[in-house]
Amino acid sequence: MATDTPLTCACGHTRMDVTGDPIASVECCCTSCRNAGARMQQLAGAPSFLTDYGATPFVMYRKDRVRIVAGQDTLKSYRLRPEASTRRVIASCCNTPLFLEFEKGHWLSLYAEIWAEGAAPPPTMRTMTGDLPDGTQPPADIPNPRTHNIGFYAKLLGAWVAMGFRVPQMPALEEIEL
Repeated sequence: MATDTPLTCACGHTRMDVTGDPIASVECCCTSCRNAGARMQQLAGAPSFLTDYGATPFVMYRKDRVRIVAGQDTLKSYRLRPEASTRRVIASCCNTPLFLEFEKGHWLSLYAEIWAEGAAPPPTMRTMTGDLPDGTQPPADIPNPRTHNIGFYAKLLGAWVAMGFRVPQMPALEEIEL
């Protein structure tokens, strides 16, 4: 039987459970994640979560394995542009980023910051290092592909197959601007 892992915002009001193993644990270096991260970190009380070189640590889970157990009333979504198909969701009680959702996707990219200290699965790859500013060099401790690579897409496809090609819907949320 798969075990649940409890996750919380910084103040503990908003809680989620994830079941089983993640699809992948990555650090995203894309321009959008770096820009959104910089904006979200400026919110009052928001935790600092970007790496020294600007990457966003994510733990990717199937949507059907993520459950919001408390604080759904605090969830607010943020888009870089009104027409963007991705939204970043924060717990407005303490401005903790919780997850990034590709609305037509079958997974959520949960911010590693919401795991208890030292408990988040360590990243196994970085993505989109080609978007880093000139002269920025991430560590060589894990693969650093310039774009999304075949291994990244294979993990996502494998999860989608295991889900029977379903795309669970997340709740509609109040949109905020940052």
